[in-house]
Amino acid sequence: MYRLRGVLLPGEETVELFVDGDGILVQEPIAGAETLVDGGWIVPGLVDAHCHVGLGPDGPVDLEEADAQARRDRDAGALLLRDCGSPVDTSALRAREDLPEIIRAGRHLARPKRYIPGLAIDADDPALLPELVAEQAAAGDGWVKLVGDWIDRGEGDLAPLWPDDVLRDAIAAAHAAGARVTAHVFGTDALPGLIGAGIDCIEHGTGLTDDLIAEMAARGTALVPTLINVETFPGIADSATKYPTYAAHMRQLHAGAHDVVRRAVEAGVPVFAGTDAGGGIAHGRIADEVRALAAAGHTDPLGAASWNARHWLGRPAPHPGVPADLVVYRTDPRTDLAALDSPALIMLRGRVVAA
Repeated sequence: MYRLRGVLLPGEETVELFVDGDGILVQEPIAGAETLVDGGWIVPGLVDAHCHVGLGPDGPVDLEEADAQARRDRDAGALLLRDCGSPVDTSALRAREDLPEIIRAGRHLARPKRYIPGLAIDADDPALLPELVAEQAAAGDGWVKLVGDWIDRGEGDLAPLWPDDVLRDAIAAAHAAGARVTAHVFGTDALPGLIGAGIDCIEHGTGLTDDLIAEMAARGTALVPTLINVETFPGIADSATKYPTYAAHMRQLHAGAHDVVRRAVEAGVPVFAGTDAGGGIAHGRIADEVRALAAAGHTDPLGAASWNARHWLGRPAPHPGVPADLVVYRTDPRTDLAALDSPALIMLRGRVVAA
């Protein structure tokens, strides 16, 4: 049983929190509780809203490595992970009390030869998408992941994968099953169809225009820009020597990514922090993504990786009766983003992870 005293963000007042023997926050003080923190800034567990547990630089990994990926995120303070597509069934990890909660989107849905080989379920006929979406809605934890655009080698540039009418039917099928839908999108051309079809979130979104941002804001469509992954765009362009139009496009998208985030936040689009860990991005880098959002002009980058993201994903703020998922810092991490690298305490489900 534990006691923590500090400023509970996003508030400004010093509070006392008590955690019972089951790891649950309780309202009444607990006599004899061990004081873990007496001063500091208490943050609801961080959220990586776009990662891939079960995916490594060379493709799918085994469950042992997937476990290690989740632990790296946990040790950085990310206690809630939205897995945006994995070729590995990591549902067994959800039962682990020592790992972050993982909200799985099942497998990516794509067209043949229009995504990274071996990762997605490919629809030979785009008309199959609603059926595949329904299957992944049942297999995941309330999210489905589409590949919205990818290089079309015949065109030599990014191009949409799905007709607009198919997208409307597919997203409606997910919503009927109680799931939300998100999509990988780098360029602009796929965005009108996805947003108009009622998609719930856009990943990356580097091709967003002012008109599309305004429509997202009106609809409440979220954006997870994965800025530390966008930093890989110049390297992708350098390797795409056979496709000069695509290479130039990727460099252009990279150059404008921070401005997209700034304009989206200013327009009222919900913008959340996600690293795109897995593949080429290491797990455990949520602090880097928060700093990237701050550099882009996000007005509440820490909230985008904590209290606001938790609310968006349907997870409650700290209050009596819920598990104690908390990260404590010695200085205010809203004004000292370097503090995110050195948490004084990480508590997952009321158990001390690191101190």
